[in-house]
Amino acid sequence: MVAKKQLDDEPQTLNNSTNNESKSHKKHKRKLEDQEPEIVVESKKEKKKKKKKQEQEGFNGKIETLCGSNGNTEIIDGSVELSEKKKKKKEKKQKQEQENGFNGKIETLSGSNGNTETFGGLVELSNGEVVKESSSTNVVVTGKGANELKYKALVKFVDSGLPSEVLECCKNFEKPSPIQSHSWPFLLDGRDFIGIARTGSGKTLAFGIPAIMHIMGKRKSKKSKNPVCLVLSPTRELAQQDIVIGTPGRLQDLMEMGVCNLKEVSFVVLDEADRMLDLGFEPAVRAILSQTCSVRQSVMFSATWPAAVHQLAQEFMDPNPIKVVVGSEDLAANHDVMQIVEVLEDRARDERLQCLLEKYHKSRRNRVLVFVLYKKEASRVEMMLQKRGWKVVSISGDKQQHARTKALSLFKDGSCPLMIATDVAARGLDIPDVEVVINYSFPLTTEDYVHRIGRTGRAGKKGVAHTFFTKDNKGLSGELINVLREAGQNVPAALLNFGTHVKKKESKLYGAHFREIDANAPKATKIKFGDSDNED
Repeated sequence: MVAKKQLDDEPQTLNNSTNNESKSHKKHKRKLEDQEPEIVVESKKEKKKKKKKQEQEGFNGKIETLCGSNGNTEIIDGSVELSEKKKKKKEKKQKQEQENGFNGKIETLSGSNGNTETFGGLVELSNGEVVKESSSTNVVVTGKGANELKYKALVKFVDSGLPSEVLECCKNFEKPSPIQSHSWPFLLDGRDFIGIARTGSGKTLAFGIPAIMHIMGKRKSKKSKNPVCLVLSPTRELAQQDIVIGTPGRLQDLMEMGVCNLKEVSFVVLDEADRMLDLGFEPAVRAILSQTCSVRQSVMFSATWPAAVHQLAQEFMDPNPIKVVVGSEDLAANHDVMQIVEVLEDRARDERLQCLLEKYHKSRRNRVLVFVLYKKEASRVEMMLQKRGWKVVSISGDKQQHARTKALSLFKDGSCPLMIATDVAARGLDIPDVEVVINYSFPLTTEDYVHRIGRTGRAGKKGVAHTFFTKDNKGLSGELINVLREAGQNVPAALLNFGTHVKKKESKLYGAHFREIDANAPKATKIKFGDSDNED
C-alpha cells in the first residue's frame, strides 16, 4: 500500500529530535504502521455527514498530509485513502455510466444485512425491486425493471417518439414536467403505474397522452361502440377535462341502467384517487373496476398516498406496478405559491376581503379565485361583492350544472376574472393563470387547504395565496403550521398562539371514531354463531 510504505519510510527522514517523542505518540504511530488501513471511497455527502458527527463528538483524530514524489497530495485519517490512480479509475467509471444514461454518482452502500446496493442513482433491493433516484428533481422511481434503458426519463417531448399530431397539445410547454417525463416511458409500454405528485404538476397530461395512444392502437384493431378508456375523478368539473366523463356515483347509475358497458375498457385511470376515497366512493370504484376488462392497464394518480389508496392498488393492479413519487408522499404545499396567513375576527372578513381585492385585483383583469366553505356562503359573498361594484361569478353545489359550467367558462376565458367557489373547484381544475387565491373561509381539512392554494402557481409559474384564519379554525393550527414550515413560509405569531398540536385525523364519514387501517393489516374473519333458539 502507498500509504503504508510512506509511513514506514517517514522515520528515516526525520532528524534526531524524533527520539524525544512521547511513548504515547510512538505507540499510536506503531499502531498505524501495523494496521493496514481500510479503503473506503466516500461520497461528498457521506464526508459531510461524517465530519458533522466528528465535530459533535469532539473528535480530535490526527490527520496527516503526505506528499509523494509526483507532488500529489493524499489525506489519510487512519481509515480513508484517496489516491490519484483511484480518482482516475472512478472518473472513468462515472463517464461510462453517464454514456449509458445514468448521471448519478457511483457508490456502493451496504446495510446491516448487506443486500442493498446503489449504482448510478439506482438502488437494488433484496427482493429484486429497483429504486431509481433523481436528486435534481427529487423523484423516486420503484418497481420491477425500473432501471431498464427504455424507461429513461424524457428530456424533451419529442424524445417520446409520438406522432406530431398527438404532441400538438404540448407545444405551449417548454419541456415535460417531472411526473410527465418519468411516467410516459412506462405508460406507453403498457405498465401498471402509480404516480404521486403535488397539485399543479401536470398529472392530467401525464396519463392523457398515453391514454390517447392506447385508444388509437385499439381502434385500429377492431370496431366497437363500447368505451376503451375510462377515467374516474371525484367531481364533475374535473371529469369534464378528461377523455371520458365519469364520476363514480353517476357512472355506476348508468351501468345499472344498462346504458354503459365497460367490458372492453382496457385502460383505466383513477385521477385524484385519495380524494375519491375521502368522499366515500370506494364501493362504487370497486364495483366499476370489477366490470372492466380483466386484461387492462391500470393507472393511479394522486397527491398523497394514504393506506386506503395503497390497499386499492394492491387489489386491482399488477403485483409489480411502477411507482413514481415526485417530492413527497406526505401532505405538502406547492413551493411556487407564497402563502400569507392572517388571523382575524370572523366579522372583519368582509372588509378585509374588499381591501385585498383592491390590492390584488386592481386591474380587474387578472384572475382571482376566492374560496368559501359553504354553498350559502358562496351566494352571500357573491351578492355582497356585486353590491360593492365587483363583477363576480360563483360555483357551488347549490347551482345547477349548466350554471356552474357557464360560470367556470366565464372565469376561464377572462370575461369575469373574479370567482367565488366552494371546494368543488379545489381539486384538479386546470384554470390558466390564476394569480391569487383568497381563502375567505378556512376549509375543514388541511388537505383541502393545500389543494385550494394549488389552483395558483401551476406549470412552473408563481402565485399568491392569502388565507383568513379565525379562532373557530384553531383545531387545525398545528397542521397548517407544519405545511407553512415545510414550504419555508412565514408563520405569524398570532397563529402560533393557537398551538402546534396536530389533532388525530377524522373521517368525513365516521368522524372522530375513525381508525385508519394499515394496508398490510390482516383481513377480518367472519364469525358465525349457532341458532340460539335450538338450545335445550
